[in-house]
Amino acid sequence: MASQKRGADMLAESIRRAGATRIFTLSGNHIMSVFDAALDAGIELVHVRHEAAAVHMADAWARLTGTPGIAMVTAGSGHGNAVSALYTAQMSESPVILLSGSAPVSKAGWGTFQEIDQPAMAAPVSKASWASASADALAGDFARAWSLAASGRRGPVHLSLPTDALEGPVAKQELPPKEAYAPQSQPLARDGLAADILARLRQARRPLVVAGPAGLTDAGRQAMRDLQAATGLPVVATESPRGSKDPSLGAFAQVLSQADCVLLLGKRLDFTLGHGKAPVIADDCRFLQIDADSSELDRSRRAVGDRLEWAELAEPLAAAGQLTRAGGAQGGYGAWCDEVRAAVDYRPPEWQSAGQAAGKGIHPAALFRPVQELLDSHPDSVLISDGGECGQWAQACLRAGHRVVNGVAGAIGSALPMALGARCAYPDAPIVAVMGDGTFGFHCAEIDTGVRYGLPFVCLVANDARWNAEYQIQLNAYGKDRLIGCELLPTRYEKVAQGFGAQGACVDDLAALPAALKQAAAERRVPFCLNVALEGLPAPLVRR
Repeated sequence: MASQKRGADMLAESIRRAGATRIFTLSGNHIMSVFDAALDAGIELVHVRHEAAAVHMADAWARLTGTPGIAMVTAGSGHGNAVSALYTAQMSESPVILLSGSAPVSKAGWGTFQEIDQPAMAAPVSKASWASASADALAGDFARAWSLAASGRRGPVHLSLPTDALEGPVAKQELPPKEAYAPQSQPLARDGLAADILARLRQARRPLVVAGPAGLTDAGRQAMRDLQAATGLPVVATESPRGSKDPSLGAFAQVLSQADCVLLLGKRLDFTLGHGKAPVIADDCRFLQIDADSSELDRSRRAVGDRLEWAELAEPLAAAGQLTRAGGAQGGYGAWCDEVRAAVDYRPPEWQSAGQAAGKGIHPAALFRPVQELLDSHPDSVLISDGGECGQWAQACLRAGHRVVNGVAGAIGSALPMALGARCAYPDAPIVAVMGDGTFGFHCAEIDTGVRYGLPFVCLVANDARWNAEYQIQLNAYGKDRLIGCELLPTRYEKVAQGFGAQGACVDDLAALPAALKQAAAERRVPFCLNVALEGLPAPLVRR
């Protein structure tokens, strides 16, 4: 007779059945049974220093692999710490599953240890949020969470795990069928619809297809390339809170303002596109929209009224495939496509000669030239970009085989743990995490995680000794005599990293940067923190 299993055992087996073998986690009273069950299930636990970092690591894993990343934390404040990081995952459309231990369901309302309404706390920043009702429900609940996270507009899902469900016996030792874990794809509703949408786009003189974050995943970038090749229409994807002024898109704002018909392919018509109004988009521009969420179609109708001529409910990448197959590239848009591509690729020529002025830090464009050489050394190199102004410079200057940025949420602090998640996904490729000195302070203790697990990466701290984004706002809005709360110390962050057992170096001279970067890239055992003196310039605003 089979031994009696706990809910925790069935949860761990369900995780394995989904194909997951790693959980990013921080221990706590409520989840010790899952730690125990993970040993028998063969699940690796990457044990971190802060709950939000576990979510950021799972987020990077999810974006880079295309499969859900799993974070697990304890109840109460542990859950609360993790929830803040869900917002970054939500706005980046990243399929993350947050598992939170919780107070026993059998004593709900009794005021047990760390009893709070965890599903309600996570609901605003997740696709779905609920608590398992019993030991027998856990395996199926996880299968549902896995499927939901990867279906439609991808995003985080939260599942609370009551201790009595985890520790109690199960009546049925059966896992959900494989199909319960499968993501649900929603294509365009009828045959011929893709061709009809393309026909409407081709009535315009300057049509554009604008995709959201899904278009910048590995699969998404390939889908966007295929779509442009098949249709002959310009296709651009963005995941920046700066929208049309996304620093990685050069002078795109100038061509977007000239478009007379835009297909929003999973791209929200929100603040990043000026809510569809001038000067970001011309007031006479017409819109077509394909989105997995009916609420986004409703938002667009409120924003632009009858300028939204076509609204279809479908998963964007599935619809992109249908549009590609409907293809039939036609002439007439070659010059417009070239103009859009030239705008996206444009960078001011003076960046090539930028260097280091006497008595100042290194110009950002000069800092990133040797970093680009490192990223070019491997087809699977990973760029992690975070921070305010320095993060915008990194996104404008750097490209890599894979990229993870802090995304539409605009929240800083995620880069360091995201680099560790990226290293788990890509064990051998160069990984460079660019962050400001303010950003480094959020999760610098995760250097310890990188040392303990042998997860090397280049941690490049662009150190201008201030919160530069806020400094620039205050300087422009209130003047230099009313700057407050923006200055930081020129801290030796490489020594902080060395204190955790990592390697590090300080660079305050541009001439020393290539050798220091080579040394950092050669470290194969632990993280290497490169603390670089940066000239505190405002973020680039590219105009031709």
